[in-house]
Amino acid sequence: MARTFLVKDIAFQAGLSTATVDRVLNGRPGVRQQTEMRVRAAIVELEKQQAGAIGSGRTLAIDIVMETPQRFSDAVCAAFEAEMAAFLPGVFRCRFHFAEVMKPAELVQLLDRIRLRGTHGIVLKAPDVAEVAAAVARADAAGIPVVTLVTDLPNSSRIAYAGADNRAAGETAAYLIGEVLGNHGGKVLVTLSSGRFRGEEEREIGFRRVIRAHYAGVGITEISEGHGTDAATGTLAAVALAADPDINAVYSIGGGNRAVLAAFDAAHRPVRVFVAHDLDADNRALLSARRIGFVLHHDLRTDARSAFRAIMGRATSPGRAVPASLSSVEIVTPYNMPAGD
Repeated sequence: MARTFLVKDIAFQAGLSTATVDRVLNGRPGVRQQTEMRVRAAIVELEKQQAGAIGSGRTLAIDIVMETPQRFSDAVCAAFEAEMAAFLPGVFRCRFHFAEVMKPAELVQLLDRIRLRGTHGIVLKAPDVAEVAAAVARADAAGIPVVTLVTDLPNSSRIAYAGADNRAAGETAAYLIGEVLGNHGGKVLVTLSSGRFRGEEEREIGFRRVIRAHYAGVGITEISEGHGTDAATGTLAAVALAADPDINAVYSIGGGNRAVLAAFDAAHRPVRVFVAHDLDADNRALLSARRIGFVLHHDLRTDARSAFRAIMGRATSPGRAVPASLSSVEIVTPYNMPAGD
């Protein structure tokens, strides 16, 4: 393999030890194929970042840690990579740690490992649980700033939140669905990936508040703990539909929308209105096919920029408070869908 980058940089990007990377680069025996592939992927990622890097300015290496379905992590990765190439006045290098489902202990172990290895900052999408907040506190005590992404940990030592106003997003979803259902009534299937995420809880609170205040004839049935994966979410949706013949609308907070629609199709049930979140690849296709009616979208590149600025600000002015920065929520239909990155 080419030696354009330092062994320690490749090791940092790949999440491996320098000794392991050195064995791979020198073709020594005893290295698993999967490990070699991780090193190759790290080099490719470093080359991409170098190609888009700024010729001068400070370089900050940060870690993006997320428990989220792959369709959303793909969108986040694309947003951060695009913003890396454009961000001034410094250069960011990101290492991504994504998993669709992580136990809190696994997430804490990962955060502690990153802290001990060293990083200029952590961008985190994680459940709002005490163990994670404690790991964030340890990172902060070590001088590592943590920025929460799309779902907040307000009672932690994080320095900033980058994302939308989730409560307002839920209220907007309630308005869209309530206006469509009107006096005809019915019941909305509200899908959460997990009740552990503060952002999803805030969306649900906003949704219920507006439905209760303005659309009293509309009922709500909630499903949760499908983790945004199609298999688990589809099973939960099918059970809910079998139990309640009045469900005729969907507010998808946690994803798994193809599976939810498949459950309606299998039950030969119509969906009068379907509101989803995020313009990932699945939702773009479903919106174009008119399978869902509205997507509540906020620009992930704006979130990436906010996270970069917060970490850069803490690096250049350690004692300065980081101002809050919320990205705006846009109602997207098949007729105003922005172009993909």
